[in-house]
Amino acid sequence: MCEDHSQLPALPPVLHEVEVKQPIPLQAVDSVQITTLMDNVTDMFMPDQGPAHRYGPSSRGVPCGLMAGGVAVDALIAEHGFSMLITVRKNGTEHRVLFDAGTSPDGVVENMRRLDIDPGSIEAIVCSHGHFDHTTGIDGLIRAVGRANMPVLIHPHFWRRRRVRLPGLEPREIPSVSKPALEAAGFEVIEDAQPSFLLDGSLLVTGEVARTTGYEPGFPPQDAWLDGAWQPDPLVLDDQALVLNVAGKGLVVITGCGHAGIVNICRHAQRLTGNQPLYAAVGGFHLNGPQFEPLIPHVLDDLEAMRPQVIVPAHCTGWRAQHAMSRRFGEAYIPNAVGTRFLL
Repeated sequence: MCEDHSQLPALPPVLHEVEVKQPIPLQAVDSVQITTLMDNVTDMFMPDQGPAHRYGPSSRGVPCGLMAGGVAVDALIAEHGFSMLITVRKNGTEHRVLFDAGTSPDGVVENMRRLDIDPGSIEAIVCSHGHFDHTTGIDGLIRAVGRANMPVLIHPHFWRRRRVRLPGLEPREIPSVSKPALEAAGFEVIEDAQPSFLLDGSLLVTGEVARTTGYEPGFPPQDAWLDGAWQPDPLVLDDQALVLNVAGKGLVVITGCGHAGIVNICRHAQRLTGNQPLYAAVGGFHLNGPQFEPLIPHVLDDLEAMRPQVIVPAHCTGWRAQHAMSRRFGEAYIPNAVGTRFLL
């Protein structure tokens, strides 16, 4: 049943058009495995559910003088950050792409070690946007693999110097990636605001997402340093997502923070691909905090209209939105945790 949206916060319409001249021929894949390398939550007792397979209690140990026997559990790390390893299977071949890299320099590579994932198997990196909780772990990856010879796909606004204004606090600058450092590490930096392909047309990077709902506000507290002064930068136009078309199922949409709005993102993915059905939405939906929580019923109504079979809200989605999605989507809703593998 639809909710009453008359009490939505009084925000100006947030609209931004992106021209789509014709559908993009996204090639279908046989399957995709999405492995959570970093998220805000770790839970070794979370049960398997549908396509989600959990890591479970670790049998690994690390030296620790405090513990009887001198060994502690080598447990997975969670932090306020996000990173997914996308393994695409098609025609008997397998390819891996890293989507975002978490908050700490070594969190993602340490979790890869614990999950027995070879960092050298990654063929490309896609950054959802320039915020530090999605990028800093590239530093550890560089040290793990040596000189990197792989592309990094970003939007041109990725490099923007930014700050955030929170109530009761002084504006705080957001750490950003050094372009010279990234290039010196051997990465091929590819900047594009337009949609682009990886893996022979099997993996679509949305580029800039059209803002058409009018009610998803981006990130209102954000400013950017432009023309020698701090100026409002609420749209976060560098926010981009990944899209795959799984044969016989439909689109899998993977977001970072979802600053463009999860409804905007999913609709844009459908528009880009000729209105393919939405099978799964996975990632950060950014519905946490007093400015976003009033939007939850409207977002859920519009998501439900797209009839997804799998909903995996993560990272910055927020607990109120998580609870609401659990009630609304039933078994289609799957909570995330570090180490989870989704077989789609």
